[in-house]
Amino acid sequence: MSLDGRPGDRREGPSPVTGNGVVLEDSNRPALAPMSSQRLRLIPNKDHNPDNYDDMELDFSPSIFTSLERFLPPSMLGMPRHDKVKFMTEILLKYLPHGERNRVQKHRDYRQKIISNYQPLHRELYSMHPATTFVAPFLKAVSDNTEESFRRIMSEPSPGVFTFEMFQPQFCELLLSEVENFEKWVNEAKFRIMRPNTMNKYGAVLDDFGLETMLDKLMENFIRPISKVFFAEVGGSTLDSHHGFVVEYGEDRDADLGFHVDDSEVTLNVCLGKQFSGGELFFRGTRCDKHVNSGSHSEEIFDYSHVPGCAVLHRGRHRHGARATTSGHRINLLLWCRSSVFREMKKYQKDFSSWCGECLREKKERQRMSIRATKRELLRREGESTA
Repeated sequence: MSLDGRPGDRREGPSPVTGNGVVLEDSNRPALAPMSSQRLRLIPNKDHNPDNYDDMELDFSPSIFTSLERFLPPSMLGMPRHDKVKFMTEILLKYLPHGERNRVQKHRDYRQKIISNYQPLHRELYSMHPATTFVAPFLKAVSDNTEESFRRIMSEPSPGVFTFEMFQPQFCELLLSEVENFEKWVNEAKFRIMRPNTMNKYGAVLDDFGLETMLDKLMENFIRPISKVFFAEVGGSTLDSHHGFVVEYGEDRDADLGFHVDDSEVTLNVCLGKQFSGGELFFRGTRCDKHVNSGSHSEEIFDYSHVPGCAVLHRGRHRHGARATTSGHRINLLLWCRSSVFREMKKYQKDFSSWCGECLREKKERQRMSIRATKRELLRREGESTA
């Protein structure tokens, strides 16, 4: 893998890792209870009004079940909530490694302990107030909700990488202040904090500190409409869960971030500040699981310099990393947006050429070879006919 930006260099380098771990099949994992032979629908039933699951004790966010219900087989739509939850939970549990259910319960207890003891500094952050959160052009684009309106505020400096101004400066300042308050409370309470993923030793999961509802609205009302247009082939229109966190880079913090892919379908990355130099993101092409360690091509190599308040939106499978922050202190908000529907449907797909760069190249090569073979056969027949 070429990580130094030299065009066309296809030598192998460090293998991308998956942040907090895209779940792979484990042959030692105990078999789950048999699930109904029925499968999710490929196309959602838009006329169906799904149930609300907020009052139920669930292993996953209630909003996931509400979103996923539209994809249930028609025969299940009228069933009691308990039966629908059982069916959908069996599907969702396929993506959890052995022992994950216990971890989910422990994490729920951990989060409850924080929310019961932590006193927010800026409570207005915990509700979504678009007028004081987003810059006006972004709000207008989302309100118009068309590809043209999105493209008016966005740049696409590299295929599949979109950049745009998103947050107002005062919102960034409030969120930075709240993050500092998290850290102060954690240190004073001698509380052991869970970090965002296995790659970052600094930062915090915003969902754990009570910001889950706000980030849900951010994903559903502002990121999903954009992803529906630009990332439909990876579940952009069916995003139904998220992992929201901040990461910190600089002196006495993480220096850089290794080459990896995210455990998400779509990733939002917004620089909050502060003063810093370095820390550029580098992108090296989108890949499926089969090709995640394949080389890069010159047209896939792109570097991006962070600007406070500005966002980068890309597929989670777009391989990337962060160069060293050479001075100052940089804090970024990350929102990993996921689609349980896409993850279920991906099991039945074999062709990922709509988004995997290497699959697309292999497909084009097969087509080229087929055309060449056809031409040879036609020439052979023409020669025989002439003879």
